[in-house]
Amino acid sequence: MFAIVEIKGQQFRVEKGQKLCVNLLNDNSKEGDKVEFDKVLLISDNGAVTVGEPTVKGAKVVAEVGEEVKGKKVLVFHKKRRKGYRKLNGHREHYTLITINDIVA
Repeated sequence: MFAIVEIKGQQFRVEKGQKLCVNLLNDNSKEGDKVEFDKVLLISDNGAVTVGEPTVKGAKVVAEVGEEVKGKKVLVFHKKRRKGYRKLNGHREHYTLITINDIVA
């Protein structure tokens, strides 16, 4: 059984027991908290596919919040040729690790 769920504007294919790295969740969710995602777009249960219009009614995905991590460093380089202009900036995105506990259809 798997589902396609929208989390923080991105769509993920999730299964029970899967660990997932998503964009940083809100600040009041701590490690070990349970969160529910109700924007389930599709559920497949042993070949029986239910497609939402736009979401599946009454379906939700229950997950447990893990730790907050930083992604790889992204370098942003600006240059104008023949002008001697070069600028290098970088940043690291913040992510939250979650574990999918249950898919309720």
